[in-house]
Amino acid sequence: MRPTPTTEQELLQRAQALAGLTLGELASEAGIVPPPDLRRDKGWVGQLLEWHLGAAAGSKPVPDFVELGIELKTIPIGYNGKPLETTFVCVAPLIGLQGLNWENSHIHHKLARVLWIPVEGERDIPLADRHVGSPLLWSPSPEEEQQLKQDWEELMDMIVLGNVEHITARHGEVLQLRPKAANSKALTEAYGANGQPIKTLPRGFYLKTQFTAGLLERYFILS
Repeated sequence: MRPTPTTEQELLQRAQALAGLTLGELASEAGIVPPPDLRRDKGWVGQLLEWHLGAAAGSKPVPDFVELGIELKTIPIGYNGKPLETTFVCVAPLIGLQGLNWENSHIHHKLARVLWIPVEGERDIPLADRHVGSPLLWSPSPEEEQQLKQDWEELMDMIVLGNVEHITARHGEVLQLRPKAANSKALTEAYGANGQPIKTLPRGFYLKTQFTAGLLERYFILS
């Protein structure tokens, strides 16, 4: 892995240097053999780019570039230039929620500063032949922050009131809550309707595609 970048500018320059290269070229440079597809290796693209960019956080619950406070997010893009799927942000807390607010939440810290890297994601393009796009270093605008905060507060209210099982992917304008587990046996604790502890699947916060499409569109039109 490359040394950790010490400034935002250094990180951005490294990301810009990857634009236009294929995942196969980047894997070869890192001495990694690309998997045939991403069905069993969903995080492979992100891990490959972390290697090239010098991300040191690994799986710890902190931004990927800890000292810079920057999170790395890859975003698979279709032929139409739009995101092909929602973007996982972090696991949602389901218990121990006293004193938790948007400003001190894990998701707020994760989204405070994000390095977005678009990558070709159409399934008919072999994984090794997919190109990396131009990076975007982003912080939420006041309007985006308000949208995220409003959705987060509504979803967290439902969790606190014991309605976690009734939350669907349709809840939230820009943010959604969905089960996040390797299998149906990986249960965690949550609140039931009467405040009693229940077992349920872990949940994750995801950014909806219209939100990420909008920010990429604004950036690339401006640039």
